[in-house]
Amino acid sequence: MTASLRRFLTPRVDEPAPTVERCELCGNEVAVEHPHLVDVVGRSLKCACRPCALLFVDRTREMAGTAYRTVPDRYLHDPEFTLADERWDALQIPVGMAFFLRSTRTDTVVACYPSPAGATESELDLSEFDDGVGAGRLGAVLEPDVEALLVRHDGGRSACLLVPVDACYRLVGLVRRHWRGFDGGAEAWIHIDRFFDDARARARDVRTLREGAQRR
Repeated sequence: MTASLRRFLTPRVDEPAPTVERCELCGNEVAVEHPHLVDVVGRSLKCACRPCALLFVDRTREMAGTAYRTVPDRYLHDPEFTLADERWDALQIPVGMAFFLRSTRTDTVVACYPSPAGATESELDLSEFDDGVGAGRLGAVLEPDVEALLVRHDGGRSACLLVPVDACYRLVGLVRRHWRGFDGGAEAWIHIDRFFDDARARARDVRTLREGAQRR
């Protein structure tokens, strides 16, 4: 886990002064908000400066025997997304939120959900994903390895956002850091709700994206 995401995962007990974060490719110092690279083979995230991140935009490239891809910064939503309770129940996810990403290394879809212990994950049958969470417009434009479908399902209602994969691990860190007791506690849900509100505010309507693509 990268240093920038690790700060979300570590409980706050008399926090020391923040350490300087550096690009994990060239070693240059990076700002607090900086790009990330996905190590496609190891399925891990690395901090990057902007020049290094630009080397891997829109394609996976080999460097020092490792395949990297830059995590994009797009957020999309589909206001017409629906997910039946039985589709959600079939995933056997014990909480009401999870994110789903395609792995090119294993040619599978991985489902992850945040827990007080971190991200719990399982591989899904492709048909199970394609017939459920992945069946809508967002699933059709999801970029493997670097983006995820983030779903919140509650009481028969569901919402889905396409987000950068590093955003999902920020959510995991918030849950791990603030969750208390069986139901999380009020503070944890304040942070979770704020995270989803912010992600939703950033998101473009996927229908606009597809209409623009058709015009081109």
